[in-house]
Amino acid sequence: MIERYSTKEMSKLWSDESKFKTWLEVEMAVCEVWAEKGVIPHDAMKVIREKANFDIERIKEIEQEVHHDVIAFVTCVAENIGPEGRYVHLGLTSSDVIDTASSLLLTRALDIVIEALVSLINVVREKAQEFKYVPCIGRTHGVHAEPMTFGLKILNWLDELLRGEVRLNSAREMIKVGKISGAVGTYAHCPPDVEEKVCARLGLRPAPISTQILQRDKHATIMSSLAILGGTLERIALEIRHLQRTEVLEAAEPFSSKQKGSSAMPHKRNPILCERICGMSRLLRGYALAAMENMALWHERDISHSSVERVIWPDSFNLIHYMILMMQKVISNMDVFGENISKNLDMTRGLIFSQRVLLALVDAGLDRNGAYEIIQSNAKKAWRTGQDFRALCKNDERITKYLSLELLDSLFDVNYYIRHVDSIFDRFTGNPYIGQ
Repeated sequence: MIERYSTKEMSKLWSDESKFKTWLEVEMAVCEVWAEKGVIPHDAMKVIREKANFDIERIKEIEQEVHHDVIAFVTCVAENIGPEGRYVHLGLTSSDVIDTASSLLLTRALDIVIEALVSLINVVREKAQEFKYVPCIGRTHGVHAEPMTFGLKILNWLDELLRGEVRLNSAREMIKVGKISGAVGTYAHCPPDVEEKVCARLGLRPAPISTQILQRDKHATIMSSLAILGGTLERIALEIRHLQRTEVLEAAEPFSSKQKGSSAMPHKRNPILCERICGMSRLLRGYALAAMENMALWHERDISHSSVERVIWPDSFNLIHYMILMMQKVISNMDVFGENISKNLDMTRGLIFSQRVLLALVDAGLDRNGAYEIIQSNAKKAWRTGQDFRALCKNDERITKYLSLELLDSLFDVNYYIRHVDSIFDRFTGNPYIGQ
């Protein structure tokens, strides 16, 4: 991931230093278990504990000769230890170390993402509460539909983010597995009880069965969960972009005092943060597809997945972490323009109340198709001429024959549409099924 879109936490986690430390963590756990079984002598294990270390530049130097990163790593560690280094990597194949360490790295990466997501969720929850009762126009197909509240719009984002948290926690639990089962998963040189004890030391479960690798459906699940969360962030960002359009301008992402929107047009205030989030979500979807392509490998494994994972794992986690942090910044500091929200609510001069008038006519005894034609004809006239829809209805004898003017007036009340807001919000208080 380029530095521009990297986060400090993810860059550190996915660095070579972190990778090799995690590999060493696995190798040491295996050595400890072998020592418990008496295979590694006590004195040798003491030396291994004291001297096991690595040097990244030395690993690179060895890899230039052997063209194998795990061999280079093990060789480097053994050089640091001395003669007792011969016990390191005993009975293992490379993927025993790589895949078990990768499970640790992926779990830790998910921990960072989940922590950031929970923080974002809390901000969104607060914003939804802040605008809970603020009436705004709801839109379908980009066209004014019926009144809702700005808080309900944000609460809907919250619900989707909560589902994202559930998916990430599920993916985290799925990937908490290790394998120390050898070249084709038969435990020929390292019995199952060693795997069980190693995994227990590392806080993992042993995979019930594996080949030379852990099967990649688990990893594809993680990448898919990140991509879906990215899609949620894109949905929120796209909504804010639409709300920031000049013709709408109900809300806008933050714009600092010294920020410039255009090199040519000083008046410009562009939603660049939200556009960035939308673009990044496309990358996440591409990486999710690559992770699915990694699932089908030759026989007990080939290596075609390896080069892909070196790119998509650090990139995806940097992207999603960056996106979450950026979205929290946007929502925390989002400008909401109440006057424009009210103005847009009244823009169509009452057309948004058409369904309520329709239903009142039906309730008064008119057949639905007939009522629909009457209301639609007045709606078309209001669209065409810019006249007030309520006034048109009051002047239409086909309507006033069934509805009094007093009743007609009562049908154009925004509060009717938002009377259940409290009930909807209450669903998010102490409800274990929300987000499921």
